[in-house]
Amino acid sequence: MSAHPGIDRGHTDDLMAFLRASPSPYHAVGNAAQRLEKAGFRQVEETAAWDGAAGGRFVLRGGAIIAWYVPEGASPSTPYRIVGAHTDSPNLRVKPIPDTGAHGWRQIAVEIYGGALLNTWLDRDLGLSGRITLRDGSHRLVTVDRPLLRVPQLAVHLDRAVNSEGLKLDKQRHMTPIWGLGEVEEGDLIRFVADETGVAADEIGGWDLMVHSVEPPAYLGRDRELVAGPRMDNLLSVHAGTAALVAAAAHPDLDAIPVLAAFDHEENGSQSDTGADGPLLGNVLERSVFARGGGYEDKARALAGSFCLSSDTGHAIHPNYAERHEPGHHPRPNGGPILKVNVNQRYATDGSGRAVFAAACERAGVPWQSFVSHNSMPCGTTIGPITAARHGISTVDIGVAILSMHSARELCGAQDPRLLAKALTAFLEG
Repeated sequence: MSAHPGIDRGHTDDLMAFLRASPSPYHAVGNAAQRLEKAGFRQVEETAAWDGAAGGRFVLRGGAIIAWYVPEGASPSTPYRIVGAHTDSPNLRVKPIPDTGAHGWRQIAVEIYGGALLNTWLDRDLGLSGRITLRDGSHRLVTVDRPLLRVPQLAVHLDRAVNSEGLKLDKQRHMTPIWGLGEVEEGDLIRFVADETGVAADEIGGWDLMVHSVEPPAYLGRDRELVAGPRMDNLLSVHAGTAALVAAAAHPDLDAIPVLAAFDHEENGSQSDTGADGPLLGNVLERSVFARGGGYEDKARALAGSFCLSSDTGHAIHPNYAERHEPGHHPRPNGGPILKVNVNQRYATDGSGRAVFAAACERAGVPWQSFVSHNSMPCGTTIGPITAARHGISTVDIGVAILSMHSARELCGAQDPRLLAKALTAFLEG
């Protein structure tokens, strides 16, 4: 098998392992935390007192992680350089009363989370992941990474017009996975989860469970110059941001405090205690200032001098639907990270942000591209405008160009994840 020239696969191999090990936001932040701990960072509890000593720290809350590194000699008003990302992806999530079924089929009741491409979840082997909450308040991760569930599509013989008129799916009636045969038994799923996690079923007080595709990430194409995998939107950015923060922490001459802020719930509006529109990032930054002996004036100065790169995936030019893209802006795989612009503030980028991003890419020796939506197409949004508005921090939206966004399995260039990580590292190093 030939190899595409110029592709350094080390970073991308590691990304693929990260995607496989992170079927839920809770797994993703746990894996990011493990990588940070290996680099010398330490977890701090929000309920504990914080000190202002130099070094790396991180806070975990649900499916969110905020990590930062205070260099030697940092003052209370030292600004922050922030990489923002999100840990959640569109999928199917288990309802509070999960056990259902009909006509001899046992099924699991699910809600649609975010803007999922529903058809991509059909006829796909699905596992179960997430977390359970025990009655003592502790959490356990759930990982059933084997074929367990399936959402079967109606046979073409019973839907003769499907190929001419398109597939029509009702979210309530057509997206319920099957997981066996027999009569529905109340509590069956949670008893199964208890056995899988090694706890007693009556100890489980709550759960946040979801399904995921068990097909592993893989290189694709004649020369393996592409990568197919789940949850690239937006674990690709979480992985790159974690690698960039670890690299920046080893830099000998930082003029700002590098930060990774990976939030949950971006796909449904970010309005939660772990979302970008919640207080988590602001509280962490403020407490860091206060721990170094600062006050309100120092915090205001620090935020005024801070900058954020909001890193999320964007749309690569689709060869079969080129008319849906802006004619003058065609981001391509392996062309480097993209700068995302929308003058109606769906993205937070302005000219000053463009200059900062371009300078970081130049220092890193990384090519970059521009993305803007077709004028007749509604533009998506990110945590970028939320971060800028909530904290008054200059923000620019960037990312990696992919195809099949919000599919159960997305596609990107094999080189782009490493190029993004290099650009983020250069930005955090200052």
